[in-house]
This record gives sequence, C-alpha cells and structure tokens, in this order.
Amino acid sequence: MLRTAALAIFIGSVSTLAAFLLLYLIRFFTNLFFFHTLSGAFRSPAGNTLGLQVIAAPVIGGLIIGLIARFGSEKIRGHGIPEAIETILFGKSRMSAKVALLKPLSSGIAIGSGGPFGAEGPIIMTGGALGSLIAQYFHLTGAERKALLVAGATAGMTAVFGTPVAAVLLGVELLLFELRPRSLLPVMIACAVAGFLRPLVLDGGPLFPLQTHAVAPSALISCALAGVLAGLLSWALSSALYKVEDLFAKLPLHWMWWPALGGLAVGIGGYLEPRALGVGYDVIGDLLGNHLALRFVLGFLACKALMWVIALGSGTSGGVLAPLLMIGAGLGALLAPVMPGGEPALWPLVFMAATLGGMMRAPIMAAVFAFELTHDVDALLPLLTASGVAYGFTVLMMRRSILTEKIARRGFHIYREYGIDPLERQHVNEVMTTGVETLDADASLAQTLASHFGTNQKHRAYPVVRAGMVLGMVDRATLSNALEKSSAQKLADLFGANPLIVALPEETCRTIASRLAAHEIERLPVVTDAQSRRLIGIVSRSDLIKPSIAVFEEEHRRELFRGSFLQALRRRAASIFPGKTIDGGRT
Repeated sequence: MLRTAALAIFIGSVSTLAAFLLLYLIRFFTNLFFFHTLSGAFRSPAGNTLGLQVIAAPVIGGLIIGLIARFGSEKIRGHGIPEAIETILFGKSRMSAKVALLKPLSSGIAIGSGGPFGAEGPIIMTGGALGSLIAQYFHLTGAERKALLVAGATAGMTAVFGTPVAAVLLGVELLLFELRPRSLLPVMIACAVAGFLRPLVLDGGPLFPLQTHAVAPSALISCALAGVLAGLLSWALSSALYKVEDLFAKLPLHWMWWPALGGLAVGIGGYLEPRALGVGYDVIGDLLGNHLALRFVLGFLACKALMWVIALGSGTSGGVLAPLLMIGAGLGALLAPVMPGGEPALWPLVFMAATLGGMMRAPIMAAVFAFELTHDVDALLPLLTASGVAYGFTVLMMRRSILTEKIARRGFHIYREYGIDPLERQHVNEVMTTGVETLDADASLAQTLASHFGTNQKHRAYPVVRAGMVLGMVDRATLSNALEKSSAQKLADLFGANPLIVALPEETCRTIASRLAAHEIERLPVVTDAQSRRLIGIVSRSDLIKPSIAVFEEEHRRELFRGSFLQALRRRAASIFPGKTIDGGRT
C-alpha cells in the first residue's frame, strides 16, 4: 500500500500534465480547423466565419480519427469510461503506450474539429493508461495496477474540472469495484496532488461559479420531479445512442469510415447552430446563469443532443460528461420558470446533476461534481435529492447504464451493485465442523482403506493425528494411489517435509475460500495455531455456503410484526403463569 501510494504522487503529477496537453491539443486543433491558424489560444468554434465550409471540418476530423483507430489502436474509439471499466475487469488493468499517446491526440482532433464532446472521457482513458504503464514498469500485481489505473484516470478528471472529491467518488462508484485502503488511498492521493497542481498549469477556482439561495421545503417535490424528468431524458438519450450504433453497424462500410459520417451530422448541426460545436463550456456557464433566451435554448438543446448521439454512435473519440451537463442544464433552463420552491437559477444546475447521475448510475458523484463545479453550498441538498431520484428511476427503467451497455454488447457481464462479501462477514470457527473423527498416524494404509473407506464410509476425508497434532488429510484416492505406487506402510509415511496447509479459527471464510482454490483442495483441518497444530475442526467447501444461506434469509425471509409481537406476549405470559395457557394459547 505504501509503495502504490508513493507512485500515486507521481501519477497525479503526470496526469495533470496530460490534462494540460489534452486541453492544449483541443485549442490547437480548434484554431487549425476553424480559423486556419497555428495557435494554442482559446477560441470558440462558434466564432468561425467559414459559412458552409464549416460542414467539412468535422468530416475531415472524422476521417483522421478513423485512420488513427484503424492503423493505430481501435481502443481510442468511444468515450473512454466503458473502455477503462472493461480493461479493469477483463484486461487485468493493462493498457498500452499506444492508447496513452493516441487517445489524447484523437480526442483533440475530434473535439477540435467541432465534435460535441467533453474532455473528461479522453483524459480518464489517458490518465488510466499512464497509471497502468507505470504499474507495469514496476512489475506490480493486477490489484495494484487497477488502483494506479484508477488513480491516473481520476487525477486527470480532477485536473480538467477541478473536482477532486467528485473524481474520487467516480472511482468508487464506477471504476474500483471495491472499497479498500489498498485502492482508495492511491486514488485519493493522486486526486489531491492533481488538485494542488491544477492552478499551476490551468485556471484555478470553479469552472462555473454560482450562488443560489436556500430553497423552501416545497422544493422537495420539485426536486423529485426534476429527478424523474432527468431520468426520462437519460433513458431517451441512452436508448437513442445505442439505436444509432446499431444503425451504423448495419452500414455496408468498414467502421473506419463511420466517424466521417458522424462528422457530417456534426457539421450540418454546427452550421445551423454554431454554439453546439466543441466542448461548449461557455454555453454551460450561460445556461447556469440563465443568460440565454428560451427560444435559443430549445433549438440548441435539440441540435446538441442530435449531434452528440450521432457522433458518439459513429464510434469517434470523445467524452460524455460535458454534453450531458449541457443537455441537462438546457432542460433545466427550459423548465425553470414553472418549477416552484426555488429561484430559476437553481434548476439548470439541478437538472444537470440529475441527468448525469441517472445516465452514469453514479448519483453521489453527480451531486458532488455539480457542487464542486459551482461551489454553491445552498444547492447541495436539491442536487442530492434530484440525483438520487434520477438514479432510482433509471435503475427501474433501464437494465444497464450508458457505460455498462456498451460493455454488455461486447459479451461481458457487469454487476454494478456493491455489498459486503458474505465470506468476509464470518470466521472459520463459526462455520467449521467440530467433533471430527480422526485417524491414528500409526495405522496401516490397507487397514484404514478397508475400515473407513469401504461400504460404510461416513466421510470423504479424515485428518491424520499423532499425539494431538495434525499431520494431514487423507481420502480414498490418496490411499489407493499410495498402496499402488509407493512403499508407505503407515498413514504417517504419506506426509513428507512439505508444510501442512491448515485453517485458523480466526481467519475469514474468504481467506479460506481463496486458499482452497489456490491449492485445488476441498477441505482443511482447523487448528488452534500453526505451531501446535492441535485439531479443533474441519472446514470444507460445503461449509463456506453457510454465510450465503444467512444472507439469502436476510434478503428474502419476511417477518410479520404482528406474529413476532404475539410470540413475545406468549413467552411473557408463560413466564408469569408457568404451566398454564390463556384462551387455549391464542391470546
């Protein structure tokens, strides 16, 4: 843990530099495609004067991305987070140097040529690749690689948005698949380092500073309604995205050409609504500040959603957070005049967080993310409420999120619900079998085979004991093989100098399950300690089912309050009037 924590400091620094490079590439290609200049200065693509020629910029960008994916690495396609999840769960957290180099380049071209994406997905993939490469260089384990991959990914997100707490929650809710010190500590350290370094290379402070007033209690209903509407929007966007992906898959063209076709839709949309091009952080700021007319917001919302769905469905490279923030804020701006219980400036922010929480199935991250983007303390409760409702709505309405659906379509199953492992909750002494029948170490092999493994065999295996000390376990196959292939005469002769594998009563069932699997055995003797090896029981694979049975009963057995209350009354009556019943025991 200390080693990975030390490496996390370096990874946080490197990911911050990678975030700076990615944002610089976006600005550079924006100037190149829309203003035909070589510059890294910030300019919005909406300010271009290309006229109809603006349609060509996303098409050219899509062609370049298709070539990079075809001849460089196909893993640059998509919005980054599903690819990171797939690598963690099914790729042993190994990423290549190609991804670390080509992902920011392709994303810079995609967004710089007008793609309606955010920088968070690419930086998550890039930072994750850097963390994975550093872990591979130091020959770390798969678990340590995962921790450093997530550390790099979340540090990159911190550097781009200035949201270290939300980045840690992103790791917890979406990427780590566990909550242990060995994984959480490196992620927290990397995000803290990126947060401290961010003002040195990027602008400090919140991206969208905002201050609303405390809401009235009646706003609870409005927040719940916002969550439901944002959940509907999440369902509609996710369904539309994968329908578009299916349509692209039916085209009689190689997938290399799909980003160019998606770029054509982006170009047409950008010609009709120039502010829909690119990341659009300035538009998010205007939506949160209610600086846009409702007529513009309606047209912009439809155009941006359509451009984003088609472009992302074409398999180009870009993120989902910024578009979701923009689309959610746009819906909030449209409905703000009719939402009671809070000022109009609150609702774009609430809808923004709820849409993000519903789409990504990460409600806590979404609420904290919106808070850190604005530093609006008074909005925190409405954010949490709406995000939670949107999350619950999408869990009931959608089998998978926008992130896990893509992985499921590749033939992998993702289980997104966390819980304490039943095997971690109980120790060996709670499930082991006691009162064990043992075998004398001086007994002969033939006699033991006949007496204990004949027609009246009671157990599959028996511990062999001498003077109270366990020497090992024997079963029918072990005895039969020994009689045929060795000169051993007594049971004690079967056990050589190899250390005996045992279980201790205070060990968890999870530890024993792993030990049984690693050594490909079915049962272990339980001893008081490794030195004396005094036998106190046996734990087998069948014993390890007991914790799961207890959890099953907790999940499915319903207990009626009335029944349990009457049972308690009967017990009390029996203690007061021993040997008697009241109304035949019915009351």
